[in-house]
Amino acid sequence: MTVLLLAGTGEARKVAEGLDRAYVPAIASLAGVTEAPKPLPVPTRVGGFGGEAAFRDYLIGKDIKAVLDVTHPFAAQISTRAARVAAALSLPYCQLLRPAWQPEAGDFWTAVPDAAAACARIAPGAKVFLATGRKSLPDFMALSQCDVTLRVVDPQAEAFPMPLGRFVTGRPPFTVAEEKALFEELGIDTLVVKNAGGTAGKAKLVAARDLGIRVIMIDRPVQPDALQVTTVEAAVDWAVAQKVMP
Repeated sequence: MTVLLLAGTGEARKVAEGLDRAYVPAIASLAGVTEAPKPLPVPTRVGGFGGEAAFRDYLIGKDIKAVLDVTHPFAAQISTRAARVAAALSLPYCQLLRPAWQPEAGDFWTAVPDAAAACARIAPGAKVFLATGRKSLPDFMALSQCDVTLRVVDPQAEAFPMPLGRFVTGRPPFTVAEEKALFEELGIDTLVVKNAGGTAGKAKLVAARDLGIRVIMIDRPVQPDALQVTTVEAAVDWAVAQKVMP
């Protein structure tokens, strides 16, 4: 019995470690967005599958018996496809979906459904920090009259496409103190973030609260209608249960 672990998050690394400790045969799959990712303790493939039919063929060819989805909450297209193909092949599927962030006392949040709605809520001249990932940048080109900073993991070869913008590099996790120092250095007044949930990225929200920075919070996309768990432990337990099933 081999589990396909759809990875790419901090939780996925912990799940992979749990599967390894429990002797659950697994293959991890990374999308290949980050250069030189830290190795996982299970066999790992890197890159896309090439569409739904190719994903189906991979599951069959590798004799995958269960799919454990620990991708990012905003990787909804991947999750929806994985759940659909697994169901068509009668394979068990489980998604680890970390709880969403909720506003706390002192927060100044504006919830929006997508990047376009976020841009519509930001006035020209704002000093904006995008914590939304490199691939999201084309969705925010309407902010060309703002001072925009986008954080990326790897250095970028191309110039920033907005006249007042820049890339800053950094590999998470970050502390609250680090986030506050960066926001103060850049004079940030607006933070745009996807509601990824979890603990690893929460420091920026605490920093924004402490500094009185407005947060534009992009709501999560619709998730697949499938089995979900919210913790690493529950995900590993589910995979172990698949191992012992006949």
